[in-house]
Amino acid sequence: MVNEHHDHICWGGGHHHHTRHQLELQKITAGYADEPVLQDISFTADCGSTLALIGPNGAGKSTLLNALAGLLPVWSGSILWNNTALAEHRHEIAYLPQRSEVNWQFPITVRQLVEMGRYPAVGSWKAMRSHDREIVEKALCTLGLQDIQNRQIGALSGGQQQRCFLARALAQEAHILLLDEPFTGLDVPGTEALSQILRSLAAEGRLVIASHHDMATAPQIFDQALLLRKQLIACGPVQQVLTPDNLKRTFNPA
Repeated sequence: MVNEHHDHICWGGGHHHHTRHQLELQKITAGYADEPVLQDISFTADCGSTLALIGPNGAGKSTLLNALAGLLPVWSGSILWNNTALAEHRHEIAYLPQRSEVNWQFPITVRQLVEMGRYPAVGSWKAMRSHDREIVEKALCTLGLQDIQNRQIGALSGGQQQRCFLARALAQEAHILLLDEPFTGLDVPGTEALSQILRSLAAEGRLVIASHHDMATAPQIFDQALLLRKQLIACGPVQQVLTPDNLKRTFNPA
């Protein structure tokens, strides 16, 4: 798939790149135990894009995100980032789990959570340098969290919690953002605010990939869509992919 944005700067891995980066999956098969979930999945996605993963429950959306994040080994096929193995660029990938999977009672503040994004660069037990603190401050400011940076994460609204994890991803200087159902449980203002943030992050040159279930809001949030039912149904510009025929093949096959 080709994104129409031009002359943008890609951010990631502590470096600025004036070249277009591309994620490429080649015939990926993956699953759990001996049960395949994804079968022969191939597609490409460019930096500067927002890509929605859409499909019924059990279609493999979370499995695909886990495979991209390196949390699940693939059985066969390859995943490339800028023509090299994605596994060599783990520092450029940030995974944001479903909010229901996070222990929000864990005694950690907003700032401490965002600072965790610097651990890959400085190590878990080493003191952050001024450069690292500047990156954390920028991430907090970018996501509008500076006024609540000392609040415990469990005291936040759903939208604020999502912004915290996005700020951690920015502090990590991640290039690929993987989000599992980020809009679940958000009200309309929260959904609109998060949508704007994701579009802004993509406009800066990041690749945003998120599982999504609301067909009505998908065209307003994402510029690309991938329909999945264990196998790839369709992938490309969102308006071209979310056709009645493709949606029927995805959700109500004969």
